[in-house]
Amino acid sequence: MQNIQFNKLKKKIIFHECMNNQKVVLITGASSGIGKEAARLLSGKGYKVYAASRNLEKMEELKSSGVIPLSLDVTDEHSIDACVAEILTAEKRIDILINNAGYGSFGPAEAIPLNEARRQFEVNLFGLAALIQKVLPVMRSQNSGRIINISSMAAYFSEPNGGWYHATKAALERYSDSLRMEVKRFNIKVVLIQPGMIHTEWQVIAGQNLVKHAENTVYEKSARNQAAMFELGYKYASKPAVVARAIVRAATSKHPCLRYKVGGMAKPILFFRKITPDRWFDALVARLMIRN
Repeated sequence: MQNIQFNKLKKKIIFHECMNNQKVVLITGASSGIGKEAARLLSGKGYKVYAASRNLEKMEELKSSGVIPLSLDVTDEHSIDACVAEILTAEKRIDILINNAGYGSFGPAEAIPLNEARRQFEVNLFGLAALIQKVLPVMRSQNSGRIINISSMAAYFSEPNGGWYHATKAALERYSDSLRMEVKRFNIKVVLIQPGMIHTEWQVIAGQNLVKHAENTVYEKSARNQAAMFELGYKYASKPAVVARAIVRAATSKHPCLRYKVGGMAKPILFFRKITPDRWFDALVARLMIRN
């Protein structure tokens, strides 16, 4: 009888120790797709997950998984300050930052407004960097932390009408590489996730933006062809869970990879781009997407 009571007490102590050592995660862009699934999976593994997005209503169902929704606009410094402060007030630490917020704004370089191009960088790069600046002092004081940035296979090639989006992802890769070297001495790891084609709202938004910005220009017909290619790409797209599982591996592995290439056609497309001369690659992409 005493052994049974001792074992129960031991289990309670272990449980409370685990709760006290529970790692705290902040993930952005968590209202749908990859971010939402990653938040659910990490919470299921015992992490204290704060899911951030501009749309709190879309994250209501995450509460049943133990996830805590937070309001966050990565282009608003006050919103970033409030989000980080709320977590630190409650938890006194942030162990893992997952920068998932982002979108694709496509359109002809000649026609897309530069304000839209700047916003693309604000969301996909500068907002991410602002959040990292707020979190890094906390991670340094802990002498531990992990920053996971969601990039794209688009960082390694380009396509017509996608200059600004591809530029943001290429810049994110170089920024992350530099950051990784800077913070390694503080026991902070920086990891890149490079998704391929994924079943999310991204392709719908990208296609809509492409047609909108090319409308009534000489690029309209080819833009509509390209938007149709985005839809066709859905045949080869993976579910968000594929990328979410890679995020979990990056968050939980003792020695994570520096990059995870995952999802629809990511590895074959990147390999093909690596071995194909630029002129050949240009000609192939033009044949597929620019059909006037």
